[in-house]
Amino acid sequence: MSEMAQFIKKLAADQYESGKPAAVMVGTVLSNPPLKIQVDQKLTLTEPFLILTKSVVDYSVNMTVDHTTEPITHSHSYTDDGYSKTTGTYTHSHKYTGTKKFTVHNGLKAGDKVILLRVQGGKKYVVLDVIGGGTV
Repeated sequence: MSEMAQFIKKLAADQYESGKPAAVMVGTVLSNPPLKIQVDQKLTLTEPFLILTKSVVDYSVNMTVDHTTEPITHSHSYTDDGYSKTTGTYTHSHKYTGTKKFTVHNGLKAGDKVILLRVQGGKKYVVLDVIGGGTV
C-alpha cells in the first residue's frame, strides 16, 4: 500500500475514533501506587489517562458531632508523692462535641473492580466508583 494510502487510512481511523461516544466500561485495579487499571488484555490505563472522582480517592471532611461515648469500665494508674497508685474501677462516658476532621479511606486498591466512563474520543477515562464495595 502506498504511503499516501496509509496516511489516508490512518486519518480515517483517527476520525472514527474521535467520534466515538462515551462508553461505560469495567476495569480491574492492578496496582496503586502507581495507579494502573486493566480494562482488557490490550488496554491498561495509567494515572495520566484517568480522572478520579471523590468516590475512589481518600479525602478529609469536617463533621459536626454531638454525642456521648459508650460507657467503659476501667481504672487509671498515677503517681502521687513518688508512689504509684491506681484509682478504683469506675464506669463512665465522655461527651464528644464540636467540629472534627475525619478521613474517608476510599482509595483504590489492587483487585478492586471499577466502573469507568470513557470520555468521548477515548483519550480520558473517568473512574466513577468501585463495584461491590471494593477490597479491604
